[in-house]
Amino acid sequence: MSTTAHDTPQSLTLDPATRLGLYRTMVLARTFEEAVLREYHADKGPGFDIGKGLVPGEMHLAAGQEPVAAGVCAHLTGDDAVTATHRPHHFAIAHGVDLDKMTAEIFGRETGLGRGRGGHMHLFDPAVHFSCSGIIAEGYPPALGQAYAFKQKGTGRVAVAVTGEGAANQGAFHESLNLAALWQLPVVFVVEDNDWAISVPRDASTAVPSNASRGAAYDMPAERVEGNDVEAVYAAADRAVARARAGQGPTLLEVHTVRLWGHFEGDAQGYRPELAEVPSMDPIPPYEQRLRDEGILDDAVIARTRQEAEARVEQAIAFAKASPVPDPATASSYVFS
Repeated sequence: MSTTAHDTPQSLTLDPATRLGLYRTMVLARTFEEAVLREYHADKGPGFDIGKGLVPGEMHLAAGQEPVAAGVCAHLTGDDAVTATHRPHHFAIAHGVDLDKMTAEIFGRETGLGRGRGGHMHLFDPAVHFSCSGIIAEGYPPALGQAYAFKQKGTGRVAVAVTGEGAANQGAFHESLNLAALWQLPVVFVVEDNDWAISVPRDASTAVPSNASRGAAYDMPAERVEGNDVEAVYAAADRAVARARAGQGPTLLEVHTVRLWGHFEGDAQGYRPELAEVPSMDPIPPYEQRLRDEGILDDAVIARTRQEAEARVEQAIAFAKASPVPDPATASSYVFS
């Protein structure tokens, strides 16, 4: 039976170590994207146009959506699978993708996850069963295949498929929910509702106010998490992952989150009337204050967490910069099987 956006499922009491882990994951993800943003606009040096940056192609950043990745992936291991969206860095980091190789891939370098051929929207790390795609809702069908294999092997492993609220109108979304429910597959469908998809508000493109209500059409447990609260996401994901591991089939989770920056880097966001209020919606400062008020964080722990995140990210940036650019003569390599 599906829950609705108005239901208030029982929450979990989290131990300090778990809460600190959620905070650290969010800080690392934000620190990484801030560094990528910096390098995206960096001056390449003599002979290059200023402002073109060191990162090729478009850039879609997930600042503000960290609670979704941290709360969901806290329940997963490297044996579980995650298929993410074109805005993938927070999920990749939360799921343990190799940060050096991921950064090198974003920089288009030979040492990257895809030898620099895929870029930031096409990250694949078989070591932790992570993938993403620039095609809307593309990650849902592959997650079905992974979940089907997990069920056939009886491993207790689960697949998590992530998409945005704009992709919930795609045929792949509905086909995947239908088959997952029919076959009772161990998959958790996650919808990140940041209100805007690309540039259109949900109520201008979607007939229902919450995609969680669509779970009922497939007789699938469904839940909407409000408030962009990492602990609420953690609790909802705990229920969903436990059901999947127990052989009780799929769950649909929708998290009402926020996109602090543009759909892509350079997006002027003129379509957002609430743009001036967006910085105040950042989920990290209030969670940091909450943990501080409850004695889990203090100035020293906060400073150490940020320093460790910055050091790790700068190490990955340095690795990427020191890595070679692919030889143009090998442009057709790794393309055909």
